[in-house]
Parts: sequence; C-alpha cells; structure tokens
Amino acid sequence: MIQFYHVSKSYDGRQQAVSDISFRVKKGEFVYLTGPSGAGKSTILRLMICAETPDDGQILIAGRNIARLKQHDIPKLRRGIGVVFQDFKLIERKTVYENVALSLRILGYSEEVIRKKTGHVLKSVGVYSRKDSYPLQLSGGEQQRVAIARALVKDPIILVADEPTGNLDWDVTQDIMALIKDIHAQGTTVIVATHNREIIKRMPKRVLHIEAGRMLEQG
Repeated sequence: MIQFYHVSKSYDGRQQAVSDISFRVKKGEFVYLTGPSGAGKSTILRLMICAETPDDGQILIAGRNIARLKQHDIPKLRRGIGVVFQDFKLIERKTVYENVALSLRILGYSEEVIRKKTGHVLKSVGVYSRKDSYPLQLSGGEQQRVAIARALVKDPIILVADEPTGNLDWDVTQDIMALIKDIHAQGTTVIVATHNREIIKRMPKRVLHIEAGRMLEQG
C-alpha cells in the first residue's frame, strides 16, 4: 500500500529532514510513527500527501510512484488519503457541517449526496448535535472529532494522523484513539505519528521509530 525506498529530504539544501528512509505499510495495517520532536515524522507524512517532494528515492502509494506525479494529478491522490492534524486546521468562520462538507463540495458532489455523507460521518464520530456550531464553540476533543470527520467524509483508503492527540488530555486522548481504532477496523490503512508512548502501550501496533531523520527501528 505504502512503500518508501531510500527516501531523503532536506530543506534549503542544508537541513536534512529525513535521510535514506525505507519502510513498507501493508494494506489495512495500523502503524505508529514515533520519535522525538524534529525527528522527521511530519516530513514523512507530508511526503506521503505530496506536500513535499523527496530529493532522492521513491515513494509508492498503491503501486504508483507519487514522487513523479504531475501537479494536476496530486488532488486525485489526496482524495484517497484522509489527513488529521494536531492543530485541527478547521475554518473558524464555517460551521462544523460546512467544514466537513467543504471537500465534497470542491469535488463536485450534489447537495443531496453532501448532506447524506456529511450527516452520516458526523454521527459516526459523535458530533452531529454540534453541526451548526463554529469551531471556537467546541472543546478540543470535539474539534478533533470534526477534523477526523472531515478526513473520513471522502471515504479514504488511508488515514494519516499527525500527533492527533498532542493537545488533548488523557481521557479525550483515549476517546480519539478509540475512534481511530474503529476506523481501522473498517479496513482503512492507518498511520499515526505520535511521541506519546502511553498510547502505544495501551493500543499496541507496529512501530516505525525515527531519530534525527533516520529509521532506527521497525517492529
């Protein structure tokens, strides 16, 4: 499903973000990407969604080398990948419903389909009752649930989460991770970047450990 072959990426030609990274994530697998802050976790996730381009190596998603994608092909790739960020990235002037429906609107779905799919996903993550609220009216946990709903509404085959519980207390963290576990149980390939060892201890899955831009452990 996802394969990195000897991938390197530097910024400004000097700062090496990742160096000679190789790993494979199978279809339907749940994998943690761990390591200290600045280790290169976010860079790897950004490379997966073509927000960054590797300097060297190959990145294959479903057998396709995305490092060679033309600019106009990138939106098609991203339709199959749901992304959840630590800081939610919700649009403050739009309601919960509007935040989640936006990507479907951009993709050209009819209003009837948008209404059905958005309502369904908001119910599935437990925030349907807040659909007319604005992000700043929500708790941190509610905002993250909306962010997950936004990632899921496109029916992605891959869910990528970058420190999805980094700003949340432990009780809310457990709720969010339980939700991600349920998403994985439905067949979605899941990659979670986290430095929270307690999460991994409570919900063990395969771990890819990175330090200083290098893959030190796969197990």
